[in-house]
Amino acid sequence: MIGEHEIKKLSNECLQGTDRFVVFIKVSPTNQINIVIDGDSGVTIDHCVAVSRYIENSFDREVEDFELKVSTAGIDYPYINLRQYKKNIGQAVEVLLKNGSVKRGKLSAADETAIEIEEEIIRKHTKSKKMETGLPIRISMEEINQTKGLVVF
Repeated sequence: MIGEHEIKKLSNECLQGTDRFVVFIKVSPTNQINIVIDGDSGVTIDHCVAVSRYIENSFDREVEDFELKVSTAGIDYPYINLRQYKKNIGQAVEVLLKNGSVKRGKLSAADETAIEIEEEIIRKHTKSKKMETGLPIRISMEEINQTKGLVVF
């Protein structure tokens, strides 16, 4: 079986010197390898292909067969690491808290302990689709179950 540690090492080697980074790696017992990457200035299909080829060239399928999928952390993919939060400062987010409540707003700051969002203000009698925000609120990382980006028109 191909090890997750080995895949992470190879992925990081391939991405070294770029603004791209590994978000998530999973290797199943049947050698189905899933890698999710992100980048400070975005990720293209060519970036995913480069990582895929780098890893494929590091193994011999005659010795051990595997299935490899490299993808990008899209808008619907939850933020997993601090670098994703920092990359998305200024963007609209939805934060699902562990207590079940949901906060929406513009991400204004992030560090190892907490994030800060300018919480969305809901106006009942307005036709504007643009998100209006109010005062910043601080949310501890320990309180967060999941954070995702939002598309606001």
